Amino acid sequence: MAVDITEVQSKKDMKQFMLFPMKLYAGSSYYVPPLIHEEIGVFSPKNPVFENAEAKLFLARRGGQIVGRIAAIISHVANEKFKAKNIRFGWFDFIEDYEVAAALMQTTENWGRRRGMQTITGPQGFNDFDKWGMLVEGYDTIPTFSSYYNHPYYVDFVERYGFVKEADALEYRIHNLSKNPFPPRLIEMAERIRQRKGYSVVRFRKRKDLLSRGNEILDLLEETYTDLYGVVPLTATQRAYYVKKYFPVIPPDLVKLVVNKENKIIGVFAAMPNLSKALQKANGRLFPLGLVHLLLAMRKPKLVDFILAGVRKEYRGRGVDLIMAVEMYNSVVKWGFEEGESNPELETNEQVRAEWKIIEHVQTRRRRIYRKQIQAKNGG
Repeated sequence: MAVDITEVQSKKDMKQFMLFPMKLYAGSSYYVPPLIHEEIGVFSPKNPVFENAEAKLFLARRGGQIVGRIAAIISHVANEKFKAKNIRFGWFDFIEDYEVAAALMQTTENWGRRRGMQTITGPQGFNDFDKWGMLVEGYDTIPTFSSYYNHPYYVDFVERYGFVKEADALEYRIHNLSKNPFPPRLIEMAERIRQRKGYSVVRFRKRKDLLSRGNEILDLLEETYTDLYGVVPLTATQRAYYVKKYFPVIPPDLVKLVVNKENKIIGVFAAMPNLSKALQKANGRLFPLGLVHLLLAMRKPKLVDFILAGVRKEYRGRGVDLIMAVEMYNSVVKWGFEEGESNPELETNEQVRAEWKIIEHVQTRRRRIYRKQIQAKNGG
């Protein structure tokens, strides 16, 4: 039977769009379902990402049954920054049938061409707060809650369709945290640097104190990541939205700030308990028991996710990252974490990759953003 592609237009369509991957991966030991209400909120008109972006959602059906989905996104702020005419794809899931994947991608490309786009990249969202990167290595591991899991056939199909590698990101795991102490010589070095440079470490105990510096933290991260692939600036409204959405769930004592003599943030390192298995138990819903699973995961954690880190450009190479690493290590051991996971880190980010050499680690996953030309630069 032919594949029928339709645009998501109703609440029913949206619900089906969000629930499809949960049916596709039912029984998987590795897929981590997102919270459905959070996913729907991403595409709500109230989300300030639509100040400078637009999106279309499509469902694929065969014989009346949903067999795939895709989100088509045009980030005008990204295209302006990178001087491109690019459409992004994300939320791309489909049964093991090339015809389904090709039909979804062709629909996305056609919409992009009509809007004057010349290239397509993905999987990506509106910005770095969304999941990105197709899993190409590490299918036998559970990803962090902030990243995708996908079947190996996804890679085969997109490459068959004509996509090529645009950028790769790597993820790492640290085993036996408490049994692999931070090297004493580096602890001493961090303290000497802190005293000599007049740096101070901000340790939060209350969420309201962390929230009060949320905008400063996002400002630092924007400066830190601005030269990295795909990173786009945020508007004031978008910053406020993300501070309100994400900062209340991060334990304050797992956020490490380094400030200079003027109390300006020059470095940030944040972590939080891994929620992947709790989200598997929640199965996309907070109620009636999803919230209980998440709260228990926060109370008795064994695995920590290192979610972000950044140092202002003018302070790089001055030991700020070492000071934060020592502070974070002390906290995760105190919490009782046994292992640690990183979020995806671009393989071209040599500075971050070099910092991983401080402690013993293994690579667990590799993700890839793909690229394809869909229209000549002259529009022909």
